[in-house]
Amino acid sequence: MPSSRFEPSTIKNKVKREEVARRQKKQKRQDKLQRRLALAKAEADDPVAKKKRKEQNVPRTLDNTRVFDPSFLTAQPTASSSSSAAAAADAEPQASSSTTPPAPGDALPPHQQPGDESTADLAHDPFAAYFAGAADPGVPPKVLVTTSPRATRATYDFCGELVDVLPGAELVRRKKGRGFEMGRIAGWAAARGYSHMLVVNEDTKKPNAITVVYLPGGPTAYFKLTSIELSKKIHGHARSTDHFPELVLNGFVTRLGHTVGRLFQTLFPQMPEFQGRQVVTLHNQRDFLFFRRHRYAFRSTEKVALQEIGPRFTLKLRSLKKGLPAVTNVAEPKKPLEFDDFGESAEGGQAPADDMQTDAGGDERAEDQDEAGLPQHQGPSTTDEFLWMWKPELETTRRTFFL
Repeated sequence: MPSSRFEPSTIKNKVKREEVARRQKKQKRQDKLQRRLALAKAEADDPVAKKKRKEQNVPRTLDNTRVFDPSFLTAQPTASSSSSAAAAADAEPQASSSTTPPAPGDALPPHQQPGDESTADLAHDPFAAYFAGAADPGVPPKVLVTTSPRATRATYDFCGELVDVLPGAELVRRKKGRGFEMGRIAGWAAARGYSHMLVVNEDTKKPNAITVVYLPGGPTAYFKLTSIELSKKIHGHARSTDHFPELVLNGFVTRLGHTVGRLFQTLFPQMPEFQGRQVVTLHNQRDFLFFRRHRYAFRSTEKVALQEIGPRFTLKLRSLKKGLPAVTNVAEPKKPLEFDDFGESAEGGQAPADDMQTDAGGDERAEDQDEAGLPQHQGPSTTDEFLWMWKPELETTRRTFFL
């Protein structure tokens, strides 16, 4: 059935066809404007209608329609909390007041599990001691900043920006050769009182990744680094001062996100110096961490503006490891010397004197260390234990995020 609506495409004359099409589009825009003006006039008299319209007309975006990954670290936080709270409520009438508290090493029964599991995770994560007040809140954390081997000037310039951002950071150039693996450097830094180690990796003479190691026991987070813009490249940037900045974290909602957010919190002092008016922002949007640093500019008693200091860069988490980085090329210990006794040890039942003296000396040194209470030297780990690793097959849809 042919359409009853007039279509400009039926006009054969091109000039006339374009004129009619322009006239129709103009009339359509005018009708839309009149509808919007009439709606605004009606909502000005009835604020309730305006509020109801805004509640109903919510645009669908990738952020508000996200799909949480079903794994333990990246699941929806409200689901686990609500399920545990419901289980506790169902089991509460059956709980007896005469129950004894469990031992520190035992697990709680299901009806005594905390309603908010994320709170329990925060109380037992590697950063719990830092937030419990083990460190002086007025002293900035001691951070070691280094690079990958054979770094170029672009990487050192970016490391200089990191040293300027972090109050307690120190740049140490990484030496070449064997024996300077990340795992060994982390052990060296932990023995000298450093609380963090940042390693900036580069590719094609440009920084492309950052490894953040929490000392002395980990974890280790590996981030891809993109969209770097140094302070001197930002038009109208402000100059930084030595004041401790304020830290703002946005969008970290899952358990993995909480771990990453608390890792960045430990890089900055707990007590910011507000007179410096500096603020560092890490905004998580679709698992991209946008880093910005600004200064508050109070124009008047009612208005405030932000002046960017720099630098700018974007991070994306690729992996989270337990403990310190592994050293894969650790040399195997040499085999002890073996002497041919020509059958004497089998007949007499005695081992060579040299081997016995060597073993006895080693046992005596170990016993002396145990009696003195000195920590025995342990070599770096040779394998990595991943808590989480990004893989392409994890992103089943464009709405799947992990932080």
